[in-house]
Amino acid sequence: MKATNNLWNLMAIVAEVLLIAFVSYRQSATYYSVDVFYCLPIIHAARLSSLRALRRSDTHMPVVVGMVVGLIWTTVEFLAVYPDYPWAAWVLNSFARSVTFIVIGRVMAKVWREREFARRDMLTDLANRLEFTERFAAEQARSARSGKPYSLLFIDIDQFKLLNDEQGHHAGDQALKLVSKILTNNSRSSDVVARFGGDEFTLLFSETDEASCDVLAKRIHVLAKNAFAEHGWPIDLSMGSVTSVGTNRTITELLQIADGEMYVMKKSARAIQASGDAVSGAGG
Repeated sequence: MKATNNLWNLMAIVAEVLLIAFVSYRQSATYYSVDVFYCLPIIHAARLSSLRALRRSDTHMPVVVGMVVGLIWTTVEFLAVYPDYPWAAWVLNSFARSVTFIVIGRVMAKVWREREFARRDMLTDLANRLEFTERFAAEQARSARSGKPYSLLFIDIDQFKLLNDEQGHHAGDQALKLVSKILTNNSRSSDVVARFGGDEFTLLFSETDEASCDVLAKRIHVLAKNAFAEHGWPIDLSMGSVTSVGTNRTITELLQIADGEMYVMKKSARAIQASGDAVSGAGG
């Protein structure tokens, strides 16, 4: 799906450049100029580049599109007044416009990335607290109109500090990325997966009742437990959930309820582990 979207975006950029070039060529002998619209495909390419690159190094798309647009713009002028257009002017104008568009494209890509990161977690690419809060408010408003419930899942990684201490922070970062991948793969595009910070995650299931949320939570827990075991990580997930309708309770209240349930699960897991350690000690 993502590859298809990128292809359509690239085709749209090419179509924009060709359309502007065609109109510019037709209007070259008039008082009307559409050359400023060459900035549109540059901005489009910069946005696509920023979304693809995210926090990784910038792609070369703004550079390539900037060079192509600069060449096309100058070539259209050249063809419109040929043979009175000097080749030296074609070379100089192509170079100057390409450099200008490349600079514009890279600046716009930086702006788009910073805008994206204001609402994204840098490590996992999940929504951050700001993005989650805004989309939660939107889901509450939608629920109030439709009368359909939504569910909130609050997740904490148990023994995360132990993992960092025993295997290093790189292993901790890998665990956070793995949890984010599991949560994303087991949610829909209408749901919101967020990292609240540290080892805490939240998942907002739209139009989901309590029973369905419990099924999803158990599936996530099993998948995570198996994945942690494969990596040899001494960690697990504790979860708490709450289901509501409309705006009768605030996000803070719902998070407190889910956090309370998560703490009960965490406390129960520690009690079971302590009991198992005691039995092992007695047996030894």
